[in-house]
This record gives sequence, C-alpha cells and structure tokens, in this order.
Amino acid sequence: VPRCYLNKQLATVRVVKGEPAELSCTVSRDDVTGTWFKDGLKLTSMEGVVFEKKGLVHKLIINKAEDIHAGKYRFEGGDVKTEASIFVEDPPQVDKMLLKNLTRVPTVAKAGQAVKLRIPFEGRLPIRATWLKDKMELVDDTRIRVDKTDASTTLSIPSCERKDRGDYKVRLKNDSGVLEIDLKLVVIDKPQPPAGPIKIVESSANSITIQWQPPKDDGGKPVQRYIVERQQVGKKEWETLGETPRSCTTFTTNKVDEDTSYYFRVRARNVEGTSDALESGEVKALGKASPGAPDPPEIISASRDSITISWKAPRKTGTSQIVGYVVQKRKKGTMTWLPVTSGPIKDKKLRVSSLKKGVQYEFRVAAVNAAGTGDASDPSQPVCARDPTKSPGQVQDLKVSSWNSTSVTLTWSRPEVKDGNDVKGYEVEMRLPHSPSWTRCLTLPAEATTCTVKGLHAKERYLLRVRALNDSGPGEATEIETFLESAAPVVPPRLLIDDTVKSLLVIKAGNTIRVNIPFEGSPDPVVIWLKDGLPLPNGAAIKTEDGTTQLLIGAAELAHSGTYSVELQNGLGKKETFSFQVQITDIPQPPGPLRLDENVPNTVTVTWEPSASEKWEKNLYYTVLKRESQKGLWRVVGDLIYNNKFTFTTVIPGRDYFFRVVAKNSLGASAPSETVQPWRIRKTKAEFQVRPQKYRGVNQNQHPRFLVPLKPHVVVTGSECHMSCAVGGYPAPKITWYKDSRDLSNDPNYFCTNDFGVCSLVILGVTKQDAGEYMVEATNEVGRAFSRAFLAIKGKT
Repeated sequence: VPRCYLNKQLATVRVVKGEPAELSCTVSRDDVTGTWFKDGLKLTSMEGVVFEKKGLVHKLIINKAEDIHAGKYRFEGGDVKTEASIFVEDPPQVDKMLLKNLTRVPTVAKAGQAVKLRIPFEGRLPIRATWLKDKMELVDDTRIRVDKTDASTTLSIPSCERKDRGDYKVRLKNDSGVLEIDLKLVVIDKPQPPAGPIKIVESSANSITIQWQPPKDDGGKPVQRYIVERQQVGKKEWETLGETPRSCTTFTTNKVDEDTSYYFRVRARNVEGTSDALESGEVKALGKASPGAPDPPEIISASRDSITISWKAPRKTGTSQIVGYVVQKRKKGTMTWLPVTSGPIKDKKLRVSSLKKGVQYEFRVAAVNAAGTGDASDPSQPVCARDPTKSPGQVQDLKVSSWNSTSVTLTWSRPEVKDGNDVKGYEVEMRLPHSPSWTRCLTLPAEATTCTVKGLHAKERYLLRVRALNDSGPGEATEIETFLESAAPVVPPRLLIDDTVKSLLVIKAGNTIRVNIPFEGSPDPVVIWLKDGLPLPNGAAIKTEDGTTQLLIGAAELAHSGTYSVELQNGLGKKETFSFQVQITDIPQPPGPLRLDENVPNTVTVTWEPSASEKWEKNLYYTVLKRESQKGLWRVVGDLIYNNKFTFTTVIPGRDYFFRVVAKNSLGASAPSETVQPWRIRKTKAEFQVRPQKYRGVNQNQHPRFLVPLKPHVVVTGSECHMSCAVGGYPAPKITWYKDSRDLSNDPNYFCTNDFGVCSLVILGVTKQDAGEYMVEATNEVGRAFSRAFLAIKGKT
C-alpha cells in the first residue's frame, strides 16, 4: 500500500468574531479517514463546527466564529499530520450612528460649563482606551478626569476653559485591533483683551486718536464692538467715551483739555460678555499752537471821544513768539464786535478814539503768533466815553479784623472826600502769591466798609486789595500789608489702605506696574518711596497729588521684583509706613542639556543644567517625560521635581528610550530640553558550552515537563508583575503564554523571555484587566505540557 502524503497543509486563519472560518488540507489518497484535534484534544463534535470530506480534501467549517473556536487544530490521517491555528479577532467597535454623530458634529460648551464625553464600545476585553489631545496622552489631573469601564470610556472636564478647545482622539485597542475616533470640542467664552499696546495715532490740543489691535482670541464668537473709556490722571473715576464696531480699531475723542494727561482703556465684547481691559500709558493732550486768551483789558482813562486801555500777555503763548495783538470793541448790550485797528499792534496799551460821547463800550484783546490769532479775552468792564471825573482816593486803614480756616474778614475807612471824587462803591480783589493776575471777589455799595471773603482753602496764603469806585472808574488800590495764611487743623499723616491695595502683586514681565495709595495729613506730608530699603530703580516714576501717591513702571522687568515701601513724614515728627511685595514672573526658560547615566544596573539617571529662571522663580519645578521610539507618544514619568535629577527605574533591556525635561511655573511650561540619541541597556547573553554526547545511537528525546510550575500572584494596581517557571525536555520545548486562552505572543503589553528553560512573563503597570488565568504551554516533537496559575489584582491602600 503506497504511503499517504500531504499535498496541501493546514494554514493558520484569522477571522473576525461572528464571521465564518474554514480549515482545509489535501492528502494523496482518497481512502484516508482523518481525525481532527483542538488544543491536543480529539474532536468528535463541537457546537457550530462541521467536518467535511470531499475526495482528497478534508475541511473543518465554522459557520459563525466565537471565542471558543480559537485554538490550535491538528489533522491526522494515515501517515500524515498537519497543524494550524484559528485566531478569533474581536476588535473594538462603536455604534455606527453614534460614531457618525461624534465625528461630524463638534461638541460645543461655554467656558465654565462641565463637559462629559462618553464613548460606549464593544470588543474582546481587555480594551485599552486612551484619550489624546495635540498628540499628547491625557491623564487625570486637577481639571481633567479620564474614566474607563469594560463597556465605555469617559472624558470629564468639570469647568472647561478656552485652552480645552481643539481636536481630540480616542484610541481603543485590544489584541484584535485598534479603533481611533476623532472628536472636536468647541469652547466659547468672552474675548481676551484687545491686543496692545494702545498706540497714540494723533494728539492735539482738541483731540486724541488711539489705535489698538483685535484680541488674539475672540472667545470662539465674533467680536461685536469695542468699548473705550478714559480716566484723567490723578482722578479715580473712569468715563465711557463711546463704542466702535468690530471692524474699527481706532477711536477719536474731542473731550480733552489742553496740557492735560489721561489714561485710556479698551474692552472687546461678544455675545458671551466683555473682556478685561487693555490700558494705555499716560497720554497728554498738547497745548494749542496759537496763543491762549489774555486777561480782560483794564481801563486806564476815558474822555468824551476816547478811552485808553491796557492788557497783559496771555499765560499760554502757543508754540511760537507773540508778534502782536488784535483789539475789538462793541457797544454794551450788542453782540457785534468791531476791529479797532487795521492789523495787529505790538504795544499792550492803546488809546481808542472816535467814540460817541455818553455811550458805554466794552473791549477785548486776542494775541497773534506765527500759528494765527488766539482766543479772545473776556470783555473788559463797560466804560462810558465822557470827560473824566476825579478818581476816588485810596481806602484808609485796611486790615484783617478776623479769620478762620476758610474765610477772612477785612475792614477799612472811606477815602478822603475831595471835589468830584465821591465814592459810589468798592471792589475787593484777591490773588495767590504765585499768580500775577487779580480776581474780583466782591463789589460792595458805598456805605460798606467791611466784608468777609469766603471759600478760602486751609494752608494757602492770599494777597487782598480794595479799590474805591466812582463814575471815572476804580481808584488806586490799597493792598494788605502782609501775606495772609489761613490756618488748618493738624492731621497726623495716615495711609488710607483698603481692599484695593494688595500686599502682594504678581506681575507678568512686560506689563505695567501701577500702584495708587491714598493718604491724608495736614500739613502736607513728605512722601518717600523705597525698594528693598534703597531708592527706586531707573524707570520707576512717582506722582503725588490730591491726596494720592502713585508708583508707575511702564514695562516690568525681573529686576523690579522686591519689597516696595511708601513712607509719610510731616514736620512734627509723625510718620507712617506701608510695604508690599512685587513679584515679576514669566514663562520659564528651558532647562540646560540633559545627561544620562546608568548609576544603578538596569536604571537610567537623568540630570540636567538648571533653567536660568531658577534665579528669579521660587515656585519653579520640572517635569520629565519619556518615549520608547522616535515617533512614539511622550509620557510623564516624573513631575513636581524641584531638583535637577531624576532616576527612571522601569528600564527594559534592549529597548530604546528618549527623554525630555520641561521647566514649569504658574504661567506655563518652557520649551523642552531633549536627548538626541536613544538610551539603551543591552541584553546580557549567558555564555554556555555544548558538550559532545558520550554515547551515540541512544534516543534522548524527552517529553516537555515543568521543573518549577507557575505560582499564583497577588499584586497592587500600577506595580510590575513577574511570573516565571522552569521547563525541561528535549528537543528544547517551544514556549507559548496564554491569558484566558488568548495567545499573548504578539501582544506588546506583555514581555516574554526564555533563558535556557527559565521562562518569564513581565507585565508593566498592571491594571484590573490583567487579572485572570495565565497558562504556559511547552511543546516539542515528543509531546506537550501545561502549567496554570491565577493573577489577582488589588487596589492601592
């Protein structure tokens, strides 16, 4: 009888769960009756399995593959034997309609709202679920939580922020395949402040035009408009000037006073709300190019057809020298001003002729320079064109009879009466010592010889004068002989510290430092500012007025960090001090170069040069990340590291590792410092010798047997698990590891080794899904052997 041969062997099949599968082989003889085996056991019948023979072809047919059908199959018939495996794949799956909605429709949330993205799935367990954003794996922290069960995975953000927006990826992976789902999260919020700095496009005596840039982040909704506000330097209130549409980033205000300084601020608004403000530095409205208005002209003398007037130069001369004056007149009670001269005159005194007798006239003057004619003065006192009467004489015995902190009472005697100089009233005027012009306070009837000047300010000195009046005008003035000083109560110096004055200011480098501290005291205290007990550094400006002292530093630098103090002193030995801390911070500089050392076998110690930011940042720390291939994901292996060294202990020999280190503080993370070349600990190979057999011709084949069987293990979640056994047999058996009947040979989450019969399985960072029954199969041409043990997982205590 001829021998039977295999014309076609069995071939290994991989099939998705629920799909049909088939094993077939072809023999050389038609009369061969075959027998099928699964995992070493003879098959006579099996649910869902059909055995078929058609001529030389023998088939094992599975109509609908299930997990029980996975295993190693063998066909034996006559002199032939062939083996193959059926692998039942059950990759992760998500409902198609849900998957379509998740990938096509973004999730929209408002800032501050809770976001929960739940993905239910099916597939063979364990399924590893990973959430990624910007190619970085998301892990639990104070803001984000990733949860997973056997049937779903959930990303939870209790209070989302704009930085949470973007593209997310969910990766579901088991030993049968990988499913990746792309999601989009949209977070809407109020805009960021407009981008600065605020530029001054134009500044004049009448208007100021400012310009800014749109915010770098509009909050996910278009900016509708900008709100512009203004504050006069030295005052506390902000005034709303107006709004501009989103297409306009300039604003012009005509509500300015010349030679006055202001601050401006701009806010952006969308449907979600109004942004924080972008503030400008101090902006000053320029003085006019043309001259200001002089004081009203004074009447020197009058006659029946002429009146002589004089005036003084204006306090504000404009941007060029005054070249002359324009004089105008009008009849009292009319609105029309008429020129007195054909052009500007250089003198500050003029005799106006060709006037009508008995008519009252008013006069005004305007100064002229290269820029043009300035504002006109207020009208003079009305004066009648007629022959002069005698001027009244000087009042007599002018003196201060009484005074308090807000008023002064004067008394005097009438002038001597002579022909034609009858007194018809009195005029009381006042001026401050540093002012050249007099201000009329009171006009009194002829019978009055005393008056009280009210509305004076404490701690000010005043100069007072009294003139008698009659039809010819005012007489010669009598001034008080000494300067008057209105008394004020003594108030000890006191800093008015409230909730708006902070004891610690944390300022980002480049931003403005502005600290306003109100105070009181009488007499005015001396204000002294210090930094760390020394005078203020360059760039710091102090402005003190109206009971408020201000510290202003336009662009903060790291050197501006320190203790600032403000001290009030008065001449009576009283003083008060307040101190506060200023900390200037910024995103850290990256760490220096990295160095890797194997100080302890099978570990790697990462050391690096400190970030330059350590010199000024007290709360700086480091985070160490690693990846195991050139394009793999970076994973955090060490965080909140406050020195410059970290030792990574879970190094697997033969693998390539890359490391990076970033410096962090409250503002963010630096650029990374990375290793360029991979780090690898080489596997050690044991040396052995092959001794020649002493005896030949003797069959040394031995069945596989377990010299040391597997033992049960109980390990804590997150730790490593090492399972091992010892196997004998000749030829050397082939070792295969299984978990719950699933072949682990190609699973990257398990590491299997066989060193001369000592077989090990290593699981890094075990999870609850790793619990179950593990089996080692040892096979050679003589036979096979099995060893089983259970792995139990317990949570951290």
